[in-house]
Amino acid sequence: MTARPIKNRVTEMTGTDYPIIQAPMGWIARAQLASAVSNAGGMGIIETASGEFDNIRNEVAKMRDLTDKPFGMNVALSYVKGSNIIDFVIEQGIKFVTTSSGSPNVCTRLFQEAGITVFHVVPTLEMALKALDCGVDGLVVEGGEGGGFKNPSPVSSMVLLPLVRSRTDVPIIAAGGMCDGLSMAGAFAMGAEGVQMGTRMLSCAESPVHDNWKQAVVSARETDTVFLNQASRPALRALRTARTAELLPLGAFNAMEHFAGVNELYFGGDMEAAIPLSGQVVGRIDEVRTAEQIVQDTVTGFYDAVNAMAARYGA
Repeated sequence: MTARPIKNRVTEMTGTDYPIIQAPMGWIARAQLASAVSNAGGMGIIETASGEFDNIRNEVAKMRDLTDKPFGMNVALSYVKGSNIIDFVIEQGIKFVTTSSGSPNVCTRLFQEAGITVFHVVPTLEMALKALDCGVDGLVVEGGEGGGFKNPSPVSSMVLLPLVRSRTDVPIIAAGGMCDGLSMAGAFAMGAEGVQMGTRMLSCAESPVHDNWKQAVVSARETDTVFLNQASRPALRALRTARTAELLPLGAFNAMEHFAGVNELYFGGDMEAAIPLSGQVVGRIDEVRTAEQIVQDTVTGFYDAVNAMAARYGA
């Protein structure tokens, strides 16, 4: 059975059945994965963090062939050169964009004038308030337990999400620790109207990453991630491997040097070739599932959790 659609501000803004957003993981958030998430009723996202703009242009074209559902893009602002990528996104007719890794002031007005909804990724209350000053339509509030590039002073979703909610009234998408109906229900109880999933989607059947990485996620415990480069930027949360264990005692290092072997890790399966970015939620993922199964089970589990709470504690 197909889960009942969720109607709120996030689904109204995205045009999706479910407020489940796939994270914009560099090199991974391409058409193969994003189209599967969109076809499942969520919001597939095409990344720009890799900086491979010619390839990204081709991936957007592939999306048109693979899905007739809404999809969006992420603009990693650190990679913006002039307005080229901004102009490119506008030209695609895409209606939803997340921005990250910089101030959204450089692009928010331009996107909105083109009819594009803008959500900015924030790891702190201060950055959330600054993003709102730039006029963004909503926020992706990202807890420090999530994988990938992080703020050097991480704050968990349990603290950050209700804090940002208490000071803002825009729609919030919760990121960090999101993987199923229970985590989605918890996020909604703290003020979110959507969730973003990274590690859960990285390890799904349609993800392009090598099966070695997917199986490492499935086998990992909740303690099997490390927080790296905390005395510098960007800080990173990644799976514990021989490489990342050696980096752990270093307060600061050149993180980008350790992504030189990204293709060998991501698509060749060499878990020591680069840093395998993953969130603490690896401890809650115990099998590889399709994007459709993940989305449907998340929404069904969300409704089950909400109804169970209402039955037990409702008036």
